[in-house]
Amino acid sequence: MQPDLIPNVPPQRVHRLYFSITAKFWISHLLSICWVTFSIYISLPWLEDLSQIITFPGALFVITGIAYVPGYMNAFLIASLLFDRQPAFKNIHPADPVTLLIAAHNEEDTILNTLRYVSRQDYDGEMTIIVINNNSSDRTDDEVLRAEKELGINVFVLHEKIPGKFNALNHGLVHVTTPLVITLDADTLLHRSAVRFLVARLESSPPEVCAVAGSMLVRNSRETIWTRIQEWDYFLGIASIKRLQGLYQGTLVAQGAFSLYRTECIREIGGWPDAIGEDIVLTWRLLRKKWKVYFEPLAVAFTDAPTKLKEFVTQRARWARGMIEGPEGDKTLASTATLYKIFDGD
Repeated sequence: MQPDLIPNVPPQRVHRLYFSITAKFWISHLLSICWVTFSIYISLPWLEDLSQIITFPGALFVITGIAYVPGYMNAFLIASLLFDRQPAFKNIHPADPVTLLIAAHNEEDTILNTLRYVSRQDYDGEMTIIVINNNSSDRTDDEVLRAEKELGINVFVLHEKIPGKFNALNHGLVHVTTPLVITLDADTLLHRSAVRFLVARLESSPPEVCAVAGSMLVRNSRETIWTRIQEWDYFLGIASIKRLQGLYQGTLVAQGAFSLYRTECIREIGGWPDAIGEDIVLTWRLLRKKWKVYFEPLAVAFTDAPTKLKEFVTQRARWARGMIEGPEGDKTLASTATLYKIFDGD
């Protein structure tokens, strides 16, 4: 799937019977309970047969683990998605100034194409592009200069010698002067309306919403069997879960690959933390501040998925570790004191 293949069609909203978020939550649970009750009824013969082999408690434990619990969760997901109707945009063409932070480490092969798609955005507001070269040893700087000449865009290049994406982003955050900031991976391609939809969703949200996660799809989905599998995982799995979380105003991860934040909120929590999944820990800190994180499915970006099994396993292990470290992330934060001093003018 290619970035330019998504039609630039403004969202059409149809007035439907209104249910509050709380009502949607409990109705979805009620429907899930009904489904599990039906599942228990039709599985009684299976439960009886299996109990003759491994005892009744053992059979109940096995069937609960492989049928009842997954069935409940899937029923809750499907019921919630059926209720998912996002409010209409208040302004489909926002013009708030926004800064794009792109952390780059040895990205000479991808940074030019990423900036090319940034330059094609149909956003009406002023976009400041900051590339933070995170101790690259290749021609990343040269490719950025090439992008400026070929695409006619202005890019501010910063240098961060200390390795680590969080260090690069925090360095860039110091130079952000706009009320909104977007993080974008150096190998991520944006649909031409991605920034516009992302900002439009934040503008249309209550003031306690501090971030909006974009929708990630797989660009290289035809390369190998593993990228084909991940295409459907991103499209049906990750996107569905984010829509579910967004419906209940609690998106758990505003992914660093493409998300929008209120700059003052990021600075209030001390910037990006020193963690395996810095975007996960960052999002959870925002949620602990009683702020809300939304998800905008129309703000589409395309990323390259791992092409080999080993790379895929490594990526998912990193994500899983980030989710585990999330609750512990509040105990440590690299450079927090330094950032606060900078923001306070010391």
